[in-house]
Amino acid sequence: MAADTAFLQEVSWNSDGLLPAIAQDWKTGQVLMMAWMNEESLRCSLEEGHAVYWSRSRQRLWRKGESSGNTQLVKAVHLDCDGDTLLLTVEQLGGIACHTGREHCFFRRFRDGQWQDEVPVKKDPAEIYGNAR
Repeated sequence: MAADTAFLQEVSWNSDGLLPAIAQDWKTGQVLMMAWMNEESLRCSLEEGHAVYWSRSRQRLWRKGESSGNTQLVKAVHLDCDGDTLLLTVEQLGGIACHTGREHCFFRRFRDGQWQDEVPVKKDPAEIYGNAR
């Protein structure tokens, strides 16, 4: 790890020590997902070159793809103007970013008074995770 961590002081962490991190496909610009990061997950992502998030439900680091094999290779990390949101430009290895087996998590569109699925499942989650989900 780089000894200089002054860059972390420029990040506006929320009261839980987290901030939202949006993962975007580096080639297409498609927004793949949103997850949370803490200082440790941000440092790990920068050091390892693969996306590492903070799982609020599990209360631990979550290396994207640790269960599914669908990892994210980090190409660039941007901090927004307020310092409270990250944008990770990633190469989505395996082609699936969502735990539902879809290419990305934003597959539901509000239309005609309801949420409608617009993106097909690429792989059944049971095949990806077994009985883990």
